[in-house]
Amino acid sequence: MLEARNVTLAYGQSQILFDVSLDAAVGQITAVMGNNGVGKTSLLKAISGRHPLAGGTVSVGGDAVGLTSAFHAARAGIAYVPQGREVFPMMSVLENLETGFACLPTSEHAIPDYVFDLFPVLKDMQSRRGGDLSGGQQQQLAIARALITQPKVLLLDEPTEGIQPNVIQQIGDALETLRAQGKMAIILVEQNADFAFRIADAFTVMEQGRVKRRATKPDYTKDALMADLAL
Repeated sequence: MLEARNVTLAYGQSQILFDVSLDAAVGQITAVMGNNGVGKTSLLKAISGRHPLAGGTVSVGGDAVGLTSAFHAARAGIAYVPQGREVFPMMSVLENLETGFACLPTSEHAIPDYVFDLFPVLKDMQSRRGGDLSGGQQQQLAIARALITQPKVLLLDEPTEGIQPNVIQQIGDALETLRAQGKMAIILVEQNADFAFRIADAFTVMEQGRVKRRATKPDYTKDALMADLAL
């Protein structure tokens, strides 16, 4: 579903990504792994239109995406759940979800039932302000908001960071359900190696802005992942 080819990105005079290529298939979870500062978040920002590419291309379903803004990326089917969640604290849960309508035609401004099936706590908290939710609840809200946009590609940046174990399990279950539906490709940036190895189908390990290894689950082991991460 998603093909990123030779992506290069720079902040001013500092080059962050060096010809990074990434594939993500429908019905699979692709984990992008690496230690802090290797460019994982920058890669997601490039793919989601949050930071302009210095070089390379991104396509969704075989169609090239003009990543001139996050809005254009969303219209092309790319949804981004950022690190830190970025919910609107003074808006209600329902209003936060409704912001996902921005890239959809008016006729499709409806919250699908499956979103509340995945995250039932949100259904009971629709009138509560986003800033009053716990960290785990905000993370679920951020993922649900991304799903409202009807993505073909779902990008998640550190969804388990600072989250209590029972919510991590719920998020993992939700991602596995989305994978089983077979309607989107999921790209997961994650520091929690146990979580990532449990649910991912494919792995891209980065080091200093470059791809160090690509592997699929049948040809990879947890020990090999840990060795690649030098942990």
